[in-house]
Amino acid sequence: MSANVPMIELRKLTKAFGSKVALRGIDLRVAVGESLVIFGPNGAGKTTLIRILSSLSRPTGGSVHIGGLDLRTHADGIRRYLGVVSHAPLLYDSLTAEENLRFFGRLYSLPDPEPRVTALLERVGLAGRRADLVRTFSRGMVQRLAIARALLHDPAVLLLDEPDTGLDPQAAEMLHGLLAELSGRQTTSGDGLRRTIVTITHSLERGLAIADRVAILANGRLVYEAPAAGLTPAAFRPLYDQHCAAALRNAYQTRPGNRGGG
Repeated sequence: MSANVPMIELRKLTKAFGSKVALRGIDLRVAVGESLVIFGPNGAGKTTLIRILSSLSRPTGGSVHIGGLDLRTHADGIRRYLGVVSHAPLLYDSLTAEENLRFFGRLYSLPDPEPRVTALLERVGLAGRRADLVRTFSRGMVQRLAIARALLHDPAVLLLDEPDTGLDPQAAEMLHGLLAELSGRQTTSGDGLRRTIVTITHSLERGLAIADRVAILANGRLVYEAPAAGLTPAAFRPLYDQHCAAALRNAYQTRPGNRGGG
C-alpha cells in the first residue's frame, strides 16, 4: 500500500435504521500508524461507526476503504487487517481461555499459534487461568481475553469500542500501557511497529493519553477534529461540552415541527 494512501478513509458515510439516521455524511481519514480517539455522548453513532468499520454492519450510503480496499467488495480481505474489541467479546463460554485463542488462531491460519497464545495470555494477566472455562470468568477477565483475541493475528488496524468496559483500575492501566506500546509511544517491550488505532471512549484522560488526533462525534456528525498534542483534559473538556451542546441544539432545531432560532 502506498504511503500516501490512508489506512482508513470514509467518504460521505451514512447509516440509517428506518427513519432514524445514525451517521450523517462522515468524511474521515486515518493515516497509517495513527491513533485516533473518538469521543461523543451516548447515542452519537460511535458504536455504529465501529460496527461499519469492522464490517459487522453495512452503510446506507457513502464508502469505506481500509488498507486501500473497498469494504463493499473486499470485506473478507479487510477483516485480515482488523483486530476488534467491542461490547460483544466474541468468545466461546464452553471453551477455555487457551482453547478460544487456539480456535481463533486457526481461523486466521496462524502457522504456529502456541507461542503467540502463551505470550498474549501472559500480557493480559490470564496465564494462570489459561485452562479455565470462559464461563467461570468475571466480566473484566472476559474483556482481557477479548483483547488478547483481537491481537492474536497481529492486526495492522485496531478498532476499540470502550475497551476498558468492566476492567478494574489495574487491568485498565494494563490495557492502556499495551495501547501505548502498539501505537509506538512505548517501545521498551513492544516490537517498534505503529498500528493504526481507532478508539471509542468516554474517558477524556485515557483517550488523550493514547491519541495522535481526537474527534468528537455528536448527532451522527463529526463536529470537531484536532491533533492531540498539547491538549489536556482540562482544556479539552470545555471544547467537548461546547460542541456536543451545539450539535444537540442543531438536532432539535431541525426536527419537523420546530423552528430554528431562539
